[in-house]
Amino acid sequence: MTAITFYRLEGCPYCEVVADRLDDLEVDYESVWVEGLHSKRNEVKRVSGQRQVPVVVDENRGVTMAESERILEYLDRSYR
Repeated sequence: MTAITFYRLEGCPYCEVVADRLDDLEVDYESVWVEGLHSKRNEVKRVSGQRQVPVVVDENRGVTMAESERILEYLDRSYR
């Protein structure tokens, strides 16, 4: 089972940085592609309380996190 769910938007540079780090760390994840319009991102709002991406949900560790810099720090701390 995939532990990390990664909510991302096509063409989002912040999302790409997070995807690259997940790949570099060889962390298995599932991408959930979201709509460009914030008003259509109800699933992101449901899991994270806001509609911006990227958002990472790490089921094994009970962590839900937004903002690329925070996500990168978390991934380095947890998976390096």
